[in-house]
Amino acid sequence: MKKLLCLLLTGAMAMSMLAACGGNGGSGSGTQQPPAGGSGTQQPPASGSGTQQPGGSTGKVAIVTNTVSQNEEEYRSAEEMSKKYGDRIVHVTWPDNFMTEQEQMITTVSKLAADPDVKAIVINQAVPGTNAAIDKLKETRDDILVIYGTPQENPDDVANRADVILQPNELDMGPAMVDQAAKLGAKTFVHYSFPRHMSQVLLGTRRELIRERCKELNIEFVDATAPDPTGDSGVTGAQQFILEDVPKMVAQYGEDTAFFSTNCSMQVPLIKACVEAKAIYPQPCCPSPYHGYPAALGLTSEKESAVEKMSLQDIVDQTTKALDDAGVLGNFSTWPVPCSMMITIAGTEYAFDWMDGKTNGNLDLDVLKAKMKDYAQMDCSVSPYTDDTGKAYDNYQLIMMDYLTYGE
Repeated sequence: MKKLLCLLLTGAMAMSMLAACGGNGGSGSGTQQPPAGGSGTQQPPASGSGTQQPGGSTGKVAIVTNTVSQNEEEYRSAEEMSKKYGDRIVHVTWPDNFMTEQEQMITTVSKLAADPDVKAIVINQAVPGTNAAIDKLKETRDDILVIYGTPQENPDDVANRADVILQPNELDMGPAMVDQAAKLGAKTFVHYSFPRHMSQVLLGTRRELIRERCKELNIEFVDATAPDPTGDSGVTGAQQFILEDVPKMVAQYGEDTAFFSTNCSMQVPLIKACVEAKAIYPQPCCPSPYHGYPAALGLTSEKESAVEKMSLQDIVDQTTKALDDAGVLGNFSTWPVPCSMMITIAGTEYAFDWMDGKTNGNLDLDVLKAKMKDYAQMDCSVSPYTDDTGKAYDNYQLIMMDYLTYGE
């Protein structure tokens, strides 16, 4: 499975979050507020937080994320590190239109390189143009530790530039969610998508892996076509379709039916419909306690930021209570933490340990896995990316997690 990632990552034209969620028009971007400051602006540290010195070192870690409008979880995770380490974190953002502003990306990273106190850089996401920016950085600074999160350029080129690379294992996620659905009691698995998504190699391949795993587990697979949120009916029409179709599916196949959709804007209505029908929901398209659940269960409105408003534990606790009140505990699950946030936070903590000489060279998988475990409070499975020739890249690690099942 992992060999297919070579095709999926080479020349990608958008962040994986947007690819999985439908991009503009289908990502629910109206729920996010624009960030303070613009591309390349340093975020001010939290008051009184600029004195922490891990291990007694004095170097800085630069964190590059997308803006809130592109990916809030990544942005907020950098804010969290800024609050913890104060002025030892330099947080900058890529331009929103990074595909057409790659010179600005180079300028952003070059400014980081000009600060001799910056000893490491964590880039999440490593969108197209990141490699060129790092090439420019290395013309003057070959001493900076480079960490990529969810890169979007040729894997071999990425692996030759970054010291550490982290990315969710999107393909293995397909069979894993079927296994989880079976654990929750599913006898049928409904996969909602539309032609635009299924034309994408990643999503189309994952659907086939889901289909194959359903067959192995004797689970009926239903390939259901939903309206494209970028089509004539828009997001509203696609959401209304989900609200109306899920009860029909449950009436036909029973409450032991699991539902999954490839599109972010469909997650809120899908969770709502599954709760009302007492069906099974193994995970959102982008597995995270923040994704879909808060708005669907009335913990926040769709115009509020759950990431900014509530802590992760608050979200998990309140989600559990809401599902319990609805009598559907044991039918719903997700990954226990947002992987995008974990990549930023674990990568930053790893960078500080590297500065303090607490790692065995630039790549120390034991320390890296420990940092991810510290954040997730559970072991994260990692495996090296393997290209279509069978070559494995030890510095390019793909992440999988066990599920958080609400009520367990």
